[in-house]
Amino acid sequence: MRRAGLVMLSLGALLLGGCEAVYDTRGNQPDPDSVLQIQPGVDDRRQVAELLGSPSSVGTFNAKIWYYISKRTKTISFFDPEILDQEVLQITFDNAGLVSDMRIYGLENARTITPDPNITPTSGKELTIVQQLMGNIGRFSSGKGP
Repeated sequence: MRRAGLVMLSLGALLLGGCEAVYDTRGNQPDPDSVLQIQPGVDDRRQVAELLGSPSSVGTFNAKIWYYISKRTKTISFFDPEILDQEVLQITFDNAGLVSDMRIYGLENARTITPDPNITPTSGKELTIVQQLMGNIGRFSSGKGP
């Protein structure tokens, strides 16, 4: 009886151990002191890269904008991750390549994006599995040369 209780206690401890939170930090979060060293109108792309490293992303439609993106999450067991902190540092350069603007966006600025449920049309025809199998007859070689 005592042995069964000990086994149950051990099993419970193992199950609770599996519920430990896992913290994960991803992205490129620049050192705040380095960010404060950047002087708009004075520093250029090279100097920013030396201070902060390469950006996480460059603007898709405007290469004069650099983004440094970081996110910290907590995951417990099999549940979806919970976002604890998210920060985006946006650095904009002018036509001369000098820093013209810097902005920081946090989790409070994030928006939820809902994907469009519609299906993208593709050209061609859809084949049934029988048509696919029949279409492959004779297309395989025996592996011997010509």
